[in-house]
Amino acid sequence: MAFFDFLTEEIAIDLGTANTLIIHNGKVVVDSPSIVARDRMSGKIVAVGQEANLMQGKTHENIKTIRPLKDGVIADFDASEKMVGMLIKSVPALKKKLFPPSLRMVICIPSGITEVEMRAVKESAERVNGKEVYLIHEPMAAAIGIGLDIMKPKGNMIVDIGGGTTEIAVIALGGIVVDRSVKIAGDVFTNDIINYMRTQHNLFIGERTAEKIKIECGSATDELDNPPENLEIQGRDLLSGKPKQIIIGYREVAKALDKSIVRIEEAVMETLSQTPPELASDIYNSGIYLAGGGALLRGLDQRLSSKTDLPVYISEDPLRAVVRGTGTSLKHLDTYKTVLIQ
Repeated sequence: MAFFDFLTEEIAIDLGTANTLIIHNGKVVVDSPSIVARDRMSGKIVAVGQEANLMQGKTHENIKTIRPLKDGVIADFDASEKMVGMLIKSVPALKKKLFPPSLRMVICIPSGITEVEMRAVKESAERVNGKEVYLIHEPMAAAIGIGLDIMKPKGNMIVDIGGGTTEIAVIALGGIVVDRSVKIAGDVFTNDIINYMRTQHNLFIGERTAEKIKIECGSATDELDNPPENLEIQGRDLLSGKPKQIIIGYREVAKALDKSIVRIEEAVMETLSQTPPELASDIYNSGIYLAGGGALLRGLDQRLSSKTDLPVYISEDPLRAVVRGTGTSLKHLDTYKTVLIQ
């Protein structure tokens, strides 16, 4: 086996609903939106990632942009397989190879995934030359990426708010003790903003504009210490049909997102109520860790902290915490063998 090791490349993939990240040789080499553009006539994929993202909402009828992953799982098998294949091929070190190398992969999956969905992820990885494919649950990868020692007999609570799902887990001794997976996350926040603009301002905006509002003006609470500036937003007036511009502030965004954040709070409280008492005392001392893109929502940590009466910490670079953990588990396969699913 050692003789063939030089023909094998190791990559770690965080296959996310919103973004797909790939680590090779300890570095993030691909960070791309999980989106593909397909030609309806020929069925061919014309663009993936950033290029396809720029087309979103601006295509004519022959080209359709697809998000192959929905709620953290593969919704369009064919498109996701092609997307993963094209993104792997875009890894700079693999481009230079004369023959496509066989791959040892660790892929991140949501904790609420079914057996069938798990097999779908595994099979699509094997089709793109994956010879050894391991899967790791998202909260586990996030915990490793944050730098927690998950093998200790100590409870840690992770809340990973991604694009499609929010994963909440209590981890101890290299296993998930209690977990909840709710389909309220970044995509739902984006839709909340679209609906709010429609009902409150009669303004029809697209997904990319709503995403921009969420990033630049998003807030989980209407009391912020250093609030973001108001934002000028353009869209289509639903009454007159003409293009129109309005100015929106963070308090309005907080109002739009309130219902969804309440549901995340409820899921966190439910997980805490099911946690064994010994682990609950550990969490009381160590607090709750936030990861994923949703952790960047202003004021979310304060809001969860006041709801749970526990300290809440945002991990360093929360967007990449999961892929960092996936990369670490790949690097130390023997250490994390018990955590990985083969």
